[in-house]
Amino acid sequence: RVAESTNADVLEIEIDRDPKPLIEHWSNYPQTVCRRLARNFGMPIKGANVAFASDLPVAAGMSSSSAMIVGFYLVLAKANALVETENYTANISCVEDLAGYLGTIENGQSFGSLVGDKGVGTFGGSEDHTAILCCRPSSLSQYAYCPVRYERTIQVPTEFRFAVAVSGVAAEKTGEARSLFNRASLLAQEAASVWESGTGNAASHLAAVLTQAGGPGEVREKLNAADSSTFTRADLLDRFDHFYYENEEILPAAGDALAREDLEEFGDLVDRSQRLGEQLLKNQVGETVFLATAAREAGAIAASAFGAGFGGSVWALTHKDDAQKLLTGWKARYEKSFPDSAARSQFFLTDAGPAATEI
Repeated sequence: RVAESTNADVLEIEIDRDPKPLIEHWSNYPQTVCRRLARNFGMPIKGANVAFASDLPVAAGMSSSSAMIVGFYLVLAKANALVETENYTANISCVEDLAGYLGTIENGQSFGSLVGDKGVGTFGGSEDHTAILCCRPSSLSQYAYCPVRYERTIQVPTEFRFAVAVSGVAAEKTGEARSLFNRASLLAQEAASVWESGTGNAASHLAAVLTQAGGPGEVREKLNAADSSTFTRADLLDRFDHFYYENEEILPAAGDALAREDLEEFGDLVDRSQRLGEQLLKNQVGETVFLATAAREAGAIAASAFGAGFGGSVWALTHKDDAQKLLTGWKARYEKSFPDSAARSQFFLTDAGPAATEI
């Protein structure tokens, strides 16, 4: 039950196993946390008075929805000493496990014996939750997924900063936009299902497929012979190719390049990642494509859209001495080329920050 006060931003949420959320309302996120905890921990979950504030732009691809999932979980976990419960210790032994569990709260999947439900209605992974819980200041952290596994930390050289452009095109996760967002996940699931049907080997995701296959060619062969009533063979091949190139080629090489401060190669690899998002994942819009290109033309070391796509934001890595000049010129070019979207845009500088912290 959600009881609305006279202030639309103040809500009372009853913690139970089957609340009735307000449709397409922000309260769906804390309600989903409450519902899942009530179902997974088999105990009366104590409530809390929670006040939250944010200066993030709305629907800008900056993981604000996942941040809400993580934040409300941390409050309720503290109030209820969840880390001391049997169900917690049986399933979660490290912060990476916790990030994986929180990802399943959002997408509705099960995590070990912690049974899933409908989630919030979007089929994302646990990357955002991992970043929120595990990132390190002034560093880029590299993780593998399914399950979440730490790989390495790469220091961002002190002479660099990130510039961020919020495109002003809302990356919503409601209505038709939710269908577009979920399509990428559903394509990956279908590709894994086709592989499983063709080989008899159980594979719940594309990472598992690659561990079983003799190489990408074998996977493409199975997908070319696919008989899917949901997606075309071309769609399935594009989705697999995007996963393979991004996960197996670009990410490891980009991390290596940045670690040895080969900035030219790093920029080229990020450019390739951006192009594959446009061509294979097909989750970019004209504004984000323009912003990534314009940042590179203005002298950025690397630039790419981020978030779920279909709007959102673009990051650029630049020398600190050039950062403000790049930001000003970047903004001016965008305002000239996309005046309507630019009216809702934001441009700012930032550094790699720390993880969620209890004060």
